This record gives sequence, structure tokens and C-alpha cells, in this order.
Amino acid sequence: MPIKIIFIVVFLFILFSLGLALFHLVIRKDQQDSAKTVKALSYRIGISILLFIALYIALVTGMIKPEGIGARMLMQKQLNTAPQIP
Repeated sequence: MPIKIIFIVVFLFILFSLGLALFHLVIRKDQQDSAKTVKALSYRIGISILLFIALYIALVTGMIKPEGIGARMLMQKQLNTAPQIP
């Protein structure tokens, strides 16, 4: 459960960075704020890539498990393809 909280916090940082870039893009119009927009978007891309990699590693190592309709469909498919013993 703590790993999910960490992922949520990192996702909130991504949203904050995106909002900061939007602020500098829309509200401010000078050259210095244009550089701040690029910097905020670069941070967002980097954090997003790191979050994707961390999610993949956590899924592969079993730290998190898929839930919901996709996991149910996979379980049903495995049950249907399992060899039947008479």
C-alpha cells in the first residue's frame, strides 16, 4: 500500500509541474517565463518517464498487482485454457 501512495504523490508532482508550465505560458508573456515554461515541461516529462519505469518494475516484481476488469478477464482466460483432468 505505501508504494501506491508514493505513486500518487509523484503523479501529483507531475500535475503541479504541468500547472506551473500553464501558468507561465498563459499568464506571463516575457522571455524569462518562456524559459520557465520549458523547464517545467522538461521536469514533467522526466518525472513521467521515471514514474512509468517505476510502475513497470513494481508490476514485474509483484509489488503491485493488477486489479479490476483486466485482471478478471485474464483470470477467466487462464481458467478456460487450463487442461481439464477427466
